[in-house]
Amino acid sequence: MKARMKFELALAAGMSDRTFSRWIQSHREALKQLGVVSKKQKLLPPRAVDYVCYELGIHEEDFWK
Repeated sequence: MKARMKFELALAAGMSDRTFSRWIQSHREALKQLGVVSKKQKLLPPRAVDYVCYELGIHEEDFWK
């Protein structure tokens, strides 16, 4: 999967930006190992996107084109 913006992942998961940010905070240790260095980082690297999609059950077709 390619790099994605946080708001894209939140939309695909059916969450508000705030709820998604809270979810990110609760998984910050795992995401830090995958290249997410700051909670203000808006663009998540592909490995982090794969992790988020797996954990939240997001599929490629859930993203708007």
